[in-house]
Amino acid sequence: MIEQLVLQLARATGMDPLDIYDIASSAPRRYKTFSVLKKDGVSRREISQPAREVKVLQRAFSDLFLSTLPVHHCATAYRARPGLSLRDNVLPHAANGPILKMDFRNFFPSIKGADWVSFCREREMFASEDDLYLSELLLFRRTAKGRPLSLAIGAPSSPLLSNILLYDLDERLFREVGDRYVTYTRYADDMTFSAPRTGFLQGVQSIVARAVRETKRPNLDLNPDKTRFVTTKFNRNVTGLTISLDGRVTAGQYRKRQIRAGIYRFTRKELDAASAVRLAGLIAFVNSVEPGFIDKLRVKHGEEVVAEITRQAIKRKGCGRITDDENDTVPSS
Repeated sequence: MIEQLVLQLARATGMDPLDIYDIASSAPRRYKTFSVLKKDGVSRREISQPAREVKVLQRAFSDLFLSTLPVHHCATAYRARPGLSLRDNVLPHAANGPILKMDFRNFFPSIKGADWVSFCREREMFASEDDLYLSELLLFRRTAKGRPLSLAIGAPSSPLLSNILLYDLDERLFREVGDRYVTYTRYADDMTFSAPRTGFLQGVQSIVARAVRETKRPNLDLNPDKTRFVTTKFNRNVTGLTISLDGRVTAGQYRKRQIRAGIYRFTRKELDAASAVRLAGLIAFVNSVEPGFIDKLRVKHGEEVVAEITRQAIKRKGCGRITDDENDTVPSS
């Protein structure tokens, strides 16, 4: 008997139902794993890339099911709403003063298939246990024999799924710190809390620790090494962006210097193709945060110069999507 979920995926993808069943049943093993260097230049992050056919089904499942489930407004990463960007995670804190930053350890791998199963059963999402079991196999990866299925960094469905499963925790933190006039946002594993004055943030770490400890699904751990408290005396950086003293959200002077230097080298024909790709990604990222800065560069160097950098980068990459390497949609832990 072919499960209802398989038939829905078949209609969405045009694939044969029997092929879909075979792919989904074996999906936890269809991953290619590799590691990339983190920003600290020392530690590495494990990426598990699902096979192409698994990706197709995961994207279809996201469109059919995950996109219909609620995500808390405090969760700002991986959102499909047009125009939403990294800047939207920072803006709620711009009018405040001191900032507390906290982080989860091993964020995606800590979210298990059992968390999804419990979530679905509570909401009676699937007509049969077979459909529920098949969805778990499709969405989660098996790291080793005998180990529970876990969320993979690299699967297209993982980001949205993580937001869905953290809705209750986001709501609890939003309510409890909000009662203390504290603003809360979460970008993947990065939690940010801000307030008008330092005193309002006292006790927030205890509130977060208790909420995380009492939230059993998913069973997450805080990373105390990543906890930071920043006042207006220092650069208030939130998820890679800077809040200036006058409350503006900026991309930071370092990125701007990189762009100025890159454009100068490009006009002198000193920029190689790979560097042009990186420069185009940086321009696109900064333009999403501070479009006025890029407009000034267009006036100074000419619209055609900036456009040509993007054209060459697209040609080099063979696609139309250029992104900033510093804005990866993976957890930072």
